[in-house]
Amino acid sequence: MLQIGKTNNLEITHQVDFGLYLDGGEAGEILLPLRYTTADMKAGNRIDVFIYRDSEDRLIATTEQPYAQVGEFAFLQAKASNNVGVFLDWGLPKDLLVPFREQKVRMQPGRYYTVYIYLDDETQRIVASAKLHKFLDNKIPKFKIGDEVKARIYQETELGYKVIVNDLFSGLIYHNQIYCNVNIGELHYATVHNVRQDGKIDLILGKKQRNRINDLADDILDYIEECGGRITLTDKSSPEEIRATFQCSKKDYKKALGTLFKAKQIIIENDNIHLP
Repeated sequence: MLQIGKTNNLEITHQVDFGLYLDGGEAGEILLPLRYTTADMKAGNRIDVFIYRDSEDRLIATTEQPYAQVGEFAFLQAKASNNVGVFLDWGLPKDLLVPFREQKVRMQPGRYYTVYIYLDDETQRIVASAKLHKFLDNKIPKFKIGDEVKARIYQETELGYKVIVNDLFSGLIYHNQIYCNVNIGELHYATVHNVRQDGKIDLILGKKQRNRINDLADDILDYIEECGGRITLTDKSSPEEIRATFQCSKKDYKKALGTLFKAKQIIIENDNIHLP
């Protein structure tokens, strides 16, 4: 079944002067304009194309990929507005509409916004909404503590940063669990720290502990080598010094040092750490 607003694998039916026609099933034949075709595309071949509606509301195919597809969140720039809504740059020739009814505050061209992309049931047009709450927490989260997830940062609060977890749930990363610079719209790996009774998810920024510690251990080794084989940043250094150098907590730093020490890759002295 054809999925509008997503990548589809379709069969080429025949070629015309202005492009290729693809088998869209019940939707009929769909044009892939000539500018997206290549010499190796022949009738009978199957190709991956993104399906959307052109300026005349016809289904059209492209080999280009938007920044995000239907069912996903994205951080996009507003380009222009009219009496219907605001149009966002999502990487395709036809911009993405956010109707006024789907804006929390009036969007301004030039600014970036986190939105959810969906297919309007009535018009079958691809549109976006800034009212994120409508598309989050519609399922019961089944995460366990320690699960690794993807978290898109969309708002800063007094407690920390609100995030979108795996494009499905609301989450929060507290300020004291962040050890690197983060920005609105960024997508990060995070680890589940707690699932509250209201379904909201508390996260720790970064991969699950084992992967996080192993990656940090590699970074420490590289840093020691860059510093001539010896550093003065030890497990007794301040959390601020450790964070400034490795963007991690002192707890993780000590664990990474322990991993390297057990593997006999470093020697730990009172005032320095060096290679064997």
